[in-house]
Amino acid sequence: MHQIGAKILRQVPLIVIVTVAVVGVVFLRPFLGFDALAAHHQALQALVAQNAVLAAVAFLAAYVVIVAFSLPGATIATLAGGMLFGLFPGVLYNIIGATIGAIAIFLATRLGLGERLAARVDASQGAVHRLKQGIDENQWSVLFLMRLVPVVPFFVANVLPALLNVPLNRFAITTLLGIVPGAVVYTSVGAGLGEVIATGDQPDLGVIFEPHVLLPLLGLSALAALPILLRAFRRESRA
Repeated sequence: MHQIGAKILRQVPLIVIVTVAVVGVVFLRPFLGFDALAAHHQALQALVAQNAVLAAVAFLAAYVVIVAFSLPGATIATLAGGMLFGLFPGVLYNIIGATIGAIAIFLATRLGLGERLAARVDASQGAVHRLKQGIDENQWSVLFLMRLVPVVPFFVANVLPALLNVPLNRFAITTLLGIVPGAVVYTSVGAGLGEVIATGDQPDLGVIFEPHVLLPLLGLSALAALPILLRAFRRESRA
């Protein structure tokens, strides 16, 4: 009975996150979109002007909640960081908020599912076991790639490492450093958001796929993938 109760308690954080995420998708999307930000941007900027420290703390708390509960609006929150605080310290607030939120959902997922799932995979045979072995051998590279490649959803990059029982320190370091390029790009877009709102336009969120942005990201991704390629080459040479 005690074991059952402990198992249920381990599931509580993950259950809360999933529940809030579903509620957020259904009910909060209109309040966490660009239109809501545009409608309230003057009031938000006034709050920052009145008390920058309190505004920064409130912004960080909101960003952590959005990421930790996988609510819609993480990209809009990043833009808001640039709009309210400029490229710097806006990018710093965005990186800190995203990293703390990512660690929260990582820990909740690992507590609820990750450790037991990873143990089952380790004890199994076949393709899934070999896949996890390959990831374990190249954890640093794989984690950095998930952060640097723009096509990997942030939620997936938070949950998958927890399911594979990646150490917390590796997850935290690769998250903190790996999100820097994307955070700089979107925060810089947010820094010019006031003018975009004034003209009634929408921000260009596809800027990260522009060649002058995408090519450096792909270069960093190739650098992160280099250890994987070198290990594969050495294996083939020994074989």
